[in-house]
Formats: sequence, C-alpha cells, structure tokens
Amino acid sequence: MNTFYELGLSPEVLKPIGNMGFEEMTQIQQEAIPVALTGKDLIGQARTGTGKTAAFGIPMIENFIPEQGLPQGLVVTPTRELAIQVAEELNRIGGFKRIRSLPIYGGQDIGRQINNLKKRPEIIVGTPGRLLDHIRRRTVRLNEVVTVVLDEADEMLNMGFIEDIEAILREVPEKRQTLLFSATMPRSIQELAERFMVKPQVIRTKSKEMTVPEVTQLYIEVQESQKFDALCHLLDIQPPELAIIFGRTKRRVDEIAEGLKSRGYSAEGIHGDLSQPRRESVLRQFRNATIDVLVATDVAARGLDITGVSHVYNFDIPQDAEGYVHRIGRTGRAGRSGKAISLVTPREREHFRSIQHSIGTQIKREPLPSLVDVIKGQQRVVAEKILEIAEAGTAGHYREMAGKLLEENDSVNLVAAALKLLTKEPDSTPVRITEEGSYRFRQSHSGGGRKPHYNSKRRPGQGGNYSKRYR
Repeated sequence: MNTFYELGLSPEVLKPIGNMGFEEMTQIQQEAIPVALTGKDLIGQARTGTGKTAAFGIPMIENFIPEQGLPQGLVVTPTRELAIQVAEELNRIGGFKRIRSLPIYGGQDIGRQINNLKKRPEIIVGTPGRLLDHIRRRTVRLNEVVTVVLDEADEMLNMGFIEDIEAILREVPEKRQTLLFSATMPRSIQELAERFMVKPQVIRTKSKEMTVPEVTQLYIEVQESQKFDALCHLLDIQPPELAIIFGRTKRRVDEIAEGLKSRGYSAEGIHGDLSQPRRESVLRQFRNATIDVLVATDVAARGLDITGVSHVYNFDIPQDAEGYVHRIGRTGRAGRSGKAISLVTPREREHFRSIQHSIGTQIKREPLPSLVDVIKGQQRVVAEKILEIAEAGTAGHYREMAGKLLEENDSVNLVAAALKLLTKEPDSTPVRITEEGSYRFRQSHSGGGRKPHYNSKRRPGQGGNYSKRYR
C-alpha cells in the first residue's frame, strides 16, 4: 500500500490527512500503520523526519472513541519541544473526529495543566518527569489507557529516564498496546521491550533511509581560531533559507548567537537554561522565518520538526554517530534536499573519521572558503535580488532617476556601483568564542575499537581552557 486511502480509514480521519497535504505514505507509515491498527505491539526503528508521528497517531485516532471520559492514549517523549509538536500534529489529525491531545511538560504552569486535564483529553503527550508528577498528584489517571507510545525511546534512555519510564508503564493496564519508536536499537531498548511488550512486531526502515540520503554532507578542516569566521563566510556565500547551527554547550551556543547578531545576522540561540516562554518564542520566530538562523545544543534541538531548514552547520562535531545523524536529520525533510556542513579541527579529525565509518558514508572534504569566494557569493545574491525586483515591476518610481543617471554615465559602471554598494563586505568585528574541552578516545568495554569520549575539562599537562578572539 502506498496511499492512506488504501488503509480503510474512516472519512473523519482521511479528511484531515488530505488537508495536511499527506499523499503517499513513508516507509515507516506503510509498515507500521496496518500493524498498529490491529492492536498489536510494535517496535519501529526510524530516524526523525520520516513520519513517525502519523505512523502511531493515525491508528490511535482511528481506534479511539471521543468523549469517553478518561485518556485512552499516552505518548511519552524526551523533550518538551517534541511533546508540543506531537500534540499539535495529533490534534490536526484528530480534529474532525474530536479526538483531543494535550501536551504536559516541565516548565509550564502545573495549575494550568491541571485545568486542561479536567477537560478530559483523549490523548496525553508528556515528558517523563512531568507525567510522574501528575500521576503522584492523582491529576492524571491512566487506568483506561489502551495504547502507550514511547517516542524517541533511545534518546529518553540516553537522558536517564529509564526508571521514570518503567514507573509510568506500571501505572497503565497490563492489557494494552505498546508502540515503541527509536532511531537506534541498543541493548537497553531491547531489554525494555522484553519486559513491557508482548511479542512485538519489529519494523526497521532501510539502512539508506537511516543515513539521510536527501542531505549533501560536507566538512571543512579549520583551526579552532578560524571556526567563527569560516561559519560567517559559509552563511555569506550561500545564504540559507533557514539554518540550524549546533554548538557543544549552552555557553558556546550563547557566544555563537551573540557573535552572529553582532555581525548583522538574524540569529537566536536555544538551550535548556532558557525559560519555557523564551524557548517557545524563539522557535515560533524560527518557524515563521522571522529569524533565519537558530543556534542550538543537541538536547534543545531534539525532536524539532521544522519544514524548510536548508542548512545544518556543525560548529562543534557531535560526540557519536547517532548524534550526527540526528543533527543532519533536521534538514532534507519531507523529500526536500538539504546541506550539512561540519567544521572539523585537526584534533577532531580521528573522531570525525570514526563517525563516517559508523554511518557508512564517506563525507566530502571542502576547502576553507576564501574572502574572494565570500564576495562573489554576496555579489551573486545581490544580483539575484536586483533581478527579482526588476521582474516584479515594483521599482517604477525609481525609473526617472535611473534615466537621468544613464544619460550621464556608463550603464555597466552604474550596475557595478550598485552591486558594490549592496554587497555585504565580510565583517571584521572581533567575536569572542570560548574553546571548551577536548576529545580523547578510550577502549570500549564492548570491544570493537575505540569509543569517542568528550572531556569537558582538560587533563593535567594539557593546559587550561583558553579563549580565542576571531578577527
């Protein structure tokens, strides 16, 4: 089956699917939805951006009965951002059937959540900590839940939520459907499935889908002192529609975002120390393209599903292959192409090779952009904008002045002067970015070579942390 119309879904579910622009199903949807509709347990291995929310949301909404009183479905997610996004999509799918979803997460006023829970939503989407809080307060009752979904299960376990997940699963009826979705399948996920699932059907997306084929992957070798200028040059040569820049730490994210803003880029940072209203405000600006550059830590960007991200920049390379695949999966979504560029320092070269080996992809090396490349890129952008305005015919009140200038001056010289005036020359404003920590490698206890490990503090003899000033 390739389309949703072949699934035998009710008109109340098919109508919003059509309104959302869904046509052909993704691989995970083709394989997971028919199984989930039968009520069987299921393990789905698929990276983000492959339509997992619809893969579990459509069967839940098709099978649930509106206005039953207590929640029938529970979705557990690792982050508040993902909880919000999943709930929004489920509400779109369930709108015509009156199946309502409510996100509950830390950082939002718990009194407001309690009032919303009194409206008796059919599906609760929540983070582990806040779900347990409500369970202990008895403001959430799960004794009528028939379907539980663990979304981004590997990330929840990586974040240390295993005990919370086990406690939540003990609160729902033993006779239930459990759907588990994860980008990777470590032993911890398998053990969780053995304990809490009944003969689950395992669905794995093809390996080629796991490596994000829609994304052009490149890397540039740079010295630490060159990173920020290299990033700015890349943004100037090919201005992105929307871009996400990944930094290793909260401090790093703040410094990159402030540095970009000081050079005139429309950028904001997001990380776990921001208040929830501030995080939501930044993400709203990014979705609406009010800002076009988002600087983020891995945790803050987990589960972000924003259409139109054309570029991902790894200012700092991630700690492992799973992190790399997660990051570059923010672009190249929904069949669109994207570009991922990593800035790799000499000391990170070996670690970056191990990432390439793990994902089975040879990533192309590009030279460091030169000042000439930057200026040419800006000239090209300016020329395209001038042509757009000319074709749109919106410059009519400038024609009289243009005619006078052409009477007295060479046309080529005039256009060249306009290009020079409008071209954004690279800014030399000094920006302070702190270099933090170093990579070392240790023997993996499981064998199979060396495992990358990030040290946030230098060891004796390596020198202390130090700062670089970019010029």
